[in-house]
Amino acid sequence: MKNLLIIFYSYTGGTQQMAQAAAMAAREEKETRTTIIRAEDCEPSDMLGADGYIFATPENLAAIAGVMKAFFDRCYYPLLGQIEGRPYAAMICAGSDGENARKQLERIATGWRLKRVMDTPIICTHAQTPEEILAPKVIGETDKAQCAEIGATMAAGLAMGIF
Repeated sequence: MKNLLIIFYSYTGGTQQMAQAAAMAAREEKETRTTIIRAEDCEPSDMLGADGYIFATPENLAAIAGVMKAFFDRCYYPLLGQIEGRPYAAMICAGSDGENARKQLERIATGWRLKRVMDTPIICTHAQTPEEILAPKVIGETDKAQCAEIGATMAAGLAMGIF
């Protein structure tokens, strides 16, 4: 059995909905065990026990969220050279752009020598005012379906040995 680990951080709920949609779809694949974990709780040992990853983060101030960055800071060097070649996908929740967060996350994954197996979607909430930015988010069904497709694809790819 293969293991898929979904690591996420969410402050206003949007990214959590995205990660949960991916996890629900991934769990349909019976030959892959799917675990979802908050970034602040994820340790290098969790990463070592997984065969593939989905990273989900909001973009905050044109970068990945600080808690997600702290996860990468905490795990990067202990895992360097130990997870090379493993597949990953990522998802970004942004208010308008999301490109810098996507680039930052993908550069970190490149440093680990992970293999990106699908494009990184940026789910845009269009939150622009302080009130909208801090408000709880509701991710639409179309966007959640896109996240579910990532989860299902990762789980199936791991189970079939494609990734």
